[in-house]
Amino acid sequence: MRFAIAFPLRTSLRASLCALLLAPIGSHAETDKRDFSQAERLLFMTPQLKGLQAPMLLRYTFGKTGTFEQNFDDSVTVALSAKADGRCCDAKGAFLSDARKVQVPDVPAAEGNPVILYFLEHDVREMKRLTRGSDYHFRKRIRMAIYQAADVRDVSLRYQGRTVKGKEIAFSPFLDDPNRPKYERFAKKSYRFTLSDAVPGGVYGIRTSIPGESAAAQPLLVEELLIDGARAPAR
Repeated sequence: MRFAIAFPLRTSLRASLCALLLAPIGSHAETDKRDFSQAERLLFMTPQLKGLQAPMLLRYTFGKTGTFEQNFDDSVTVALSAKADGRCCDAKGAFLSDARKVQVPDVPAAEGNPVILYFLEHDVREMKRLTRGSDYHFRKRIRMAIYQAADVRDVSLRYQGRTVKGKEIAFSPFLDDPNRPKYERFAKKSYRFTLSDAVPGGVYGIRTSIPGESAAAQPLLVEELLIDGARAPAR
């Protein structure tokens, strides 16, 4: 099963984003024959937690801005504890707080950083809320875009006052969606994942953005997660 080693999440998630990301895009035979995309490998098949010493708490800031809804600042954490054999890591996430809190599963024997899937699960729920569309459909579009249409480039980032190297993965899953007319206002949404081996947990930041109705208009919605101590990359 794809990504099962990196993200062995609980089966109780059932229709979660993780389940759809783990599923093959085509038939089993087709999946065995094709290569994974570079974006897939970076996001879901890299052992980002390897080498960390537990216990450790990964801290992230989270901000929502834009003209569509009320803005807010919040936080996300991933608590890492030692597995039964003493190695890293079992993971326990806390995604946002109070009424905004997203219930996320514990991840035993995690290798990849589950904050990626936590963010995507939150994102899919928000798309469903905003558009009254199908969460299954949004998950599928994101998964296909990561495989087929993601751009990957090298970037320089600022972390704790120094410059570090990273990779940026960018894609827009809904531009060519046949269902786009049902949620046209949100169809230009873009996703940017920024990864770096120089930060604990390997995830520097994640950003989604929906532009305004004109080039001069303020963005409709922006959500951005950044590891504590990071500076938002220039856009």
